[in-house]
Amino acid sequence: MNYSNYIVLILTPVLLSDGGKGSSIEEQGESLEEALANVFATVKELITQLAQNFLNQAVTPERTFEFEHELEKRLREAGRRITQAVYQRVEPAVESAPKHVTFAAGYYTRLNRQTPQNAWTLFGQIRLYRVGYRPSDKTGDATIFPAALALGLIQGASPALAERVGALMGDGGMTQQSVLRRLRQDHGVGWGVKKLRQVTEFLSQEMAEQRHEVQEERLLDLLQQATDSRGRHKPVLSVGRDGITLGTRCRGGSVHEVATCGTVTVLDRRGQRLGTVYLAYVPEFGQPTMSKQLTHLLTEVLKRWQGRLPRLSYVTDSGDNETAYYDKVLSRMKHPRTGEKLQWQRVADYYHASERLWTMAELLYGKGQRATSWARKMQKRLLKPNGVYRVLHSAAALRQQQKLHGNKLADFNRAYRYLRDRTKYMRYADYRSVGIPLGSGVTEAGCKTVYTQRLKLSGMRWKKAGAQQILNLRVLRVSGVWDQAYRRVLRAMKQPHVRVQPGKSQRTRTKAA
Repeated sequence: MNYSNYIVLILTPVLLSDGGKGSSIEEQGESLEEALANVFATVKELITQLAQNFLNQAVTPERTFEFEHELEKRLREAGRRITQAVYQRVEPAVESAPKHVTFAAGYYTRLNRQTPQNAWTLFGQIRLYRVGYRPSDKTGDATIFPAALALGLIQGASPALAERVGALMGDGGMTQQSVLRRLRQDHGVGWGVKKLRQVTEFLSQEMAEQRHEVQEERLLDLLQQATDSRGRHKPVLSVGRDGITLGTRCRGGSVHEVATCGTVTVLDRRGQRLGTVYLAYVPEFGQPTMSKQLTHLLTEVLKRWQGRLPRLSYVTDSGDNETAYYDKVLSRMKHPRTGEKLQWQRVADYYHASERLWTMAELLYGKGQRATSWARKMQKRLLKPNGVYRVLHSAAALRQQQKLHGNKLADFNRAYRYLRDRTKYMRYADYRSVGIPLGSGVTEAGCKTVYTQRLKLSGMRWKKAGAQQILNLRVLRVSGVWDQAYRRVLRAMKQPHVRVQPGKSQRTRTKAA
């Protein structure tokens, strides 16, 4: 979204230090110092009375509980009144504001009255009176309120409150109703679902536009940490992706489709994970968005990284989309600066390979101690040099001894072929020796963290657009780049300019702070 289409900054702000007068109806003629003094005096009186009442009676756990909650309410009310007094004085009185302004290539004319507007802050709801500007050509476009936009109000919410809303919506275990309860309890904000969705939609779109750059910076920082670390291995940049079923709404009911989660992890010279960034996208045939965004992130990181090239690994199970991404993208990728072909080491997830061992063990011996003993022995053997070949040899010999038939033989052969067809991706002893991870546990955990803990709570079904809004917020939270992304959103809101409409004798331009 282009902020220049609707963001403007303050026109001729009043200096609070000069005691400028706010233009609210109830505060007309009252300086900031006077307004704040009234707030402080009232708060002091109320808190003193509250404290004295507490001390004048027997102190009990119940009364201690009540005292702190009452104190919290009164301090919040003080914050609300202070915020309202300060924000009301952001712009001058009507008669002092410019008559005409240009905005988004259009001319706007000042209304000769103030419009009351509600806004919501960390301290609750406040009432502001704003000078509006209508299109001079009477095109019917919406009236703009420069001061309100200067404050960065997002659907009426202050930047601080909007950030809290986005964080709550992106946290695990949250639902719309639980977020609304938290807003009422912690901030005295009595929103409904409609307002919550409006703020969430705006934040999701704007934060998503910042995701790539903040994740890129995060990975570059992790690579530097890995380079500076001590150990016998080269740093590793490890990529993974996996699918997870998600209940989605459609005409006529709901279906379960496969969404996707991607991870990019940096490991230090000791093979320890330093950090991971996550990508997540709703179900899509062939998962092209995931492939495009994951490739873009990797390409930009490698382009900007000036140190020695880390070891590159791709650790996944052997699903169709995961395999296709390696075959069509990673195996053909060239260094974005030098043009040299990159050597990605593909690793077939050790734990998926182990599942096939247990499948073969139960088909050979049934469920019991013999099956457990053989499977565990083969798991250890799989980690040895040439381990997969030794496992296949043992399994083939036992298949002949047990003389499997019918469905058992078909199931055994299916598990056997899984290992046989991926032997070149199961050199686990070699991977261990150079610090490459053997399993896709980070990605598997990512599916749980990103999807299960937020989008797969009891009874949840999603429209794809709504699910993606939450995923946009969720990946920023779990990637550890939330604050950086939100700061970028706020900085972007300060870039546009407002200019006074050129007159016959004067041209004035006010630059956004």
